[in-house]
Amino acid sequence: MKTFVKHNIAAEQAGLTVEKYLKEFLNYSGRKIQKLTRKKGILLNGKTAYLQKTVKLGDTLQVLTLEDASYGVNPEKGSIDILYEDEYLMVLNKPAYQLVHPTGQTKNGTLANFLAYYFEERGILTTIRAVHRLDRETSGCILFAKSAYSQTTLEQQLTGKVLRRTYQALVRGIVTPSAGTIDAPIGPHPSLPNRRVVALNGEKAITHYQTIKTYADASLLELSLETGRTHQIRVHLSHHGYPIIGDKMYGVRTVWMPRQALHASSLTFEHIKSKSLITVHAPLSADFENALDYVTTN
Repeated sequence: MKTFVKHNIAAEQAGLTVEKYLKEFLNYSGRKIQKLTRKKGILLNGKTAYLQKTVKLGDTLQVLTLEDASYGVNPEKGSIDILYEDEYLMVLNKPAYQLVHPTGQTKNGTLANFLAYYFEERGILTTIRAVHRLDRETSGCILFAKSAYSQTTLEQQLTGKVLRRTYQALVRGIVTPSAGTIDAPIGPHPSLPNRRVVALNGEKAITHYQTIKTYADASLLELSLETGRTHQIRVHLSHHGYPIIGDKMYGVRTVWMPRQALHASSLTFEHIKSKSLITVHAPLSADFENALDYVTTN
């Protein structure tokens, strides 16, 4: 009997092709996708799905359960900072400058490579499944599911706004008003493929913020996401007139903070078995603390 795992398409996933969703959100390799296709193991709203079909908000993608045959990445010895772990999931503290998962020309040295080695050392064979993403320069909490079931459950929590992500950002200027919501659609940049912009025909994007502390010409903000667009916080703050310090793409270049001052400070989720709410915190990294010291004294 075939067993399928159901994935409900969230707003942040709408517009992706089925193939891109499988690769980016389920970390499926091309080979695994081919195997699923041969077994008629990908259904979109109950019907066999074409890989180039675009998914929409509210669609249901059902994927045939295959036994994990690999980690999906090369296990590589390296340091991981475990903030929380149980039988269903792990929360790691991602350092700045490290990719979450191999992409493009980068095949090694990512958090996923190091996590695969951690599992390999313990005799556990499970595909590495990141539930959400962080930019290379962003530090802090990143959530990994230990099984397809866990991933589906956590994705449903993300869609249902049970799973909440909180960030801290150091921005230029005194933010006025000190708390509020930025509701501005985000779409591709018209000429720069790696960038995003606020655009009338973009996808809905909502960011909530509040000021934690103000300095002479800077503000430390706490932010939460209602949607999860690419570069959402960075684009929204820049558009709002308060760019992130150190952000070379959308913000303010500076020698005293060489990377974007953006940190995933906490994650709140529902325990998969007990249903109790759990909040995990990641301490600020040393370079972020140094940046706060700088704006305090200058």
